[in-house]
Amino acid sequence: MLEVVMQLVRIAMLYSPIGIFFLIVAKMLEMDTLQDFVGSLGLYMVTVLAGLFIHGFIVLPLLLFIVTRMNVFRYIRGMSQALVTAFGTASSSATLPVTYRCVEEKNHIDPRVSRFVLPVGATVNMDGTALYEAVAAIYIAQLNGIPLNAVKIIVTSLTSTLASIGAASIPQAGLVTMVIVLNALGLPSDEVRTIYAVDWLLDRFRTAINVFGDSIGCAIVQHLSRKELDALDRRELIFVDDTRNHSSTIIPLFEPTKNRASIVRASNHVGSITHDNPTFVDPIKTIEDDDDNTMAQTSF
Repeated sequence: MLEVVMQLVRIAMLYSPIGIFFLIVAKMLEMDTLQDFVGSLGLYMVTVLAGLFIHGFIVLPLLLFIVTRMNVFRYIRGMSQALVTAFGTASSSATLPVTYRCVEEKNHIDPRVSRFVLPVGATVNMDGTALYEAVAAIYIAQLNGIPLNAVKIIVTSLTSTLASIGAASIPQAGLVTMVIVLNALGLPSDEVRTIYAVDWLLDRFRTAINVFGDSIGCAIVQHLSRKELDALDRRELIFVDDTRNHSSTIIPLFEPTKNRASIVRASNHVGSITHDNPTFVDPIKTIEDDDDNTMAQTSF
């Protein structure tokens, strides 16, 4: 049964480019001129890329500098490998191991912060996807000749933000949540096919912005939690010191030497032991006396 399902998936993936091609051609034939469609789609791409650039290289670095006073350029350079990986894979989850290494080793973020913030950010923090979906919804509305007033634009922004939270961190997952945004605006959901032709490229840019936003969040959380982290470090240090100062163990070591077992007591504060009870018999002295008597009775 599994092989049958996999074969059906392969067939669907094989014929999907052909179906998408005819869907786009059908939309292009509805236009008066081809230049209008290509021009509007090109302007849509430029708008999305401009918004991602402003958010990723102006808003986020400015927020990082205002809160933490860190060197923004050095921080971006430390995240360069993660950004390139995010652009190549178009998946925040696939980039997560590289993001860990860049954040902890190159930008020196506390692992206690990064191990908490990055997994949550890879699932919830989809700021690039939210921006992309808002622009895409407005573009589809304009393409269909539906005017949007200020209230609908605000609803589009809020719906795009909430829908991006539920988007999976896999390639082109924003197309699925786009249906929610289009339904909120009263637009037909099948209009997603209009932007499918360029979504594969825009998806890589918005994934890189998502990963960069997660790393910025790590730096801000560490800066705001520095007092709590220092308190935890001091508490752990005090606990280790107390453990070392109060450690006192008795370790029995049995060493076979001349058929005799000797017990060695190791302690930090143990010296010579005296016993007030006159009937007490020391087991070590008894063993030594028995061994001496045995040796004396042995004839060679």
